[in-house]
Amino acid sequence: MKIKAIVKPNAYADSMVLMALSTKVNELPMVEKAMVGMGTNLNKQVISEVGLSTPEIEKATPRDQIIVVKCETDELCDQALEMVEELRNQGPVSDAETTYATAHAAFDADEDSSLVVISVPGEYAAAEAKKALEAGKNVMLFSDNVTVEDELDLKTYAHENDLLVMGPDCGTAIINGVGLCFANEVKSGPIGVVGASGTGSQEVSVQIDALGSGISQLIGVGGRDLSEKIGGIMMLDGLAMLDADPDTSVIILLSKPPAPSIAERVLEEAGKTETPVVVCFIGAESPANLPENITFVSNTRDAAVAAVAAATGTKPETGVDYKLDTTAIKSGWGEKQHTIHGLFCGGTVCDEVFHALRHDLESVGSNVAKDPNLRPGAGDFKHLLIDLGDDEYTQGRPHPMIDPTLRNNEILKVGENPEVALLLLDFELGYGSHPDPVGATIESITKARATAKEDGRELTVVAYVLGTDQDPQDKETQVAKLRENGVLVVDSAVDLATVALEIIR
Repeated sequence: MKIKAIVKPNAYADSMVLMALSTKVNELPMVEKAMVGMGTNLNKQVISEVGLSTPEIEKATPRDQIIVVKCETDELCDQALEMVEELRNQGPVSDAETTYATAHAAFDADEDSSLVVISVPGEYAAAEAKKALEAGKNVMLFSDNVTVEDELDLKTYAHENDLLVMGPDCGTAIINGVGLCFANEVKSGPIGVVGASGTGSQEVSVQIDALGSGISQLIGVGGRDLSEKIGGIMMLDGLAMLDADPDTSVIILLSKPPAPSIAERVLEEAGKTETPVVVCFIGAESPANLPENITFVSNTRDAAVAAVAAATGTKPETGVDYKLDTTAIKSGWGEKQHTIHGLFCGGTVCDEVFHALRHDLESVGSNVAKDPNLRPGAGDFKHLLIDLGDDEYTQGRPHPMIDPTLRNNEILKVGENPEVALLLLDFELGYGSHPDPVGATIESITKARATAKEDGRELTVVAYVLGTDQDPQDKETQVAKLRENGVLVVDSAVDLATVALEIIR
């Protein structure tokens, strides 16, 4: 095998663009392995760990762009590197797209813009966000690895100047009908969302769309916004903005359970609004003595149902009969098969399944658990749910919603495990995600099930496709591919847990 690299000096590119490009390069038939990214220390460390480092890469600086491929021959490496530019230019490009050397040049040239999306390495992100705020721009901060101190400084400044900071680590927003980063194509409507969870915001938006309603605005605030140190600054500002918005008749506040004092403050402020508010703290129990204008729920599907009911005056019909023949499903299981294993791209999907399974089953562990005693490594858990989009898995590599390679490898391992009976998977559609997530994963699912079959057992796979038929990937097409390959497909994150429980019991 041969390894060749190109280092482009002072050639910064957006991390999401480079992640997507890396995925495309890895899909080239002549490429065994490839990485595309900026020359940060973390990226260089990851490149070294996967055996792709070269002397040129070791000398690269964070301002340099790295492209490295591993192929059978030097000629194939050269061919792959030549195709990188062609791959870079694939896809629609706006006629209005303009490149600027600095953020200030962009602000000066386009004074009417009101929102800046920032996706740079975390060590530079806060400084770029501050420039945008000082120029009077709202900020969507996609970057992660921003310090809590910097986040508090940015959000305090934004609050004092009537601006928004969505993030850091904010993956989803829909502003004035435009989906940003990981967002789905959903109908416009009367329901506004302020979400401290990217995948959770996607899930509630697609469930609202499926119920026939739509989104007025979806404001992401980043997962730390409701921590003690940040204090829910942007969730409260987003709440106030939506309460004043004439196009919003119902508001959803969405988060994993916040710090108790912050939860109390959010509920107090929500109780003062003229607009009905649905509060969804995932997995949490409803507080007592809620104000009359607040409906409290603990999962995203119930949040969507409650919001649509408040907006229309009629509770929509929900519930799907999957006509499960659990006896037939279990008939192919081996004597040792008794566990559930979940491999998730979406953190909130994992979180919702985790809370539901923990309620009914013993020995459930997950890396989304707040309790360290329930996290992998703390014990030998019977059932295990892993969010592969967590920072520990995405540092230096593309998110699994962009590149399924990491999860595909884990799926193959599940097929070799004689104790796993149920494999749970999620597939997120929408802008920013892989153009064919099911198509890029189905081979691994098929191989895992074949491995189990050769060992005299059946591996049952249950999946949820988060998206709409209007998304670029087309939900109907994605679902059909799964069903054609023997995968049981459900209609929500909540149903993923419900069906798993019904089968395993």
